[in-house]
Amino acid sequence: MTQELVVSILSDVFYTTFLIILPILGISLVVGIFISIFQAATSIQETTLTFVPKILITGIAIIILLPWMMDQMITITVKLINMFPAVIR
Repeated sequence: MTQELVVSILSDVFYTTFLIILPILGISLVVGIFISIFQAATSIQETTLTFVPKILITGIAIIILLPWMMDQMITITVKLINMFPAVIR
C-alpha cells in the first residue's frame, strides 16, 4: 500500500462526506438566518424559537435527501471494497 493510494482513498472519503453533509448544513444555515432576522425584527428572544424549527427542517431535509445520501455512501463503499486487492498487496 503506497502513500499515494492512502491519500487517494482519504481524499475520496472526505470529499464524499463533505458532499453528503453540505446540503443539510446549508439548509440549516438558511433556516437559522431567517429565524435570526425574524427575531431581530420582532424583538422576540426566545431560545426555543431557534432550535425547534432548525431541528424540524433538518430532520425533514435528512428524510428527503436520504435516498441520495445512501446512493453516495453505497458508491464509495463499493469503490473501497473493489480496491481491497490493491490495498492487500
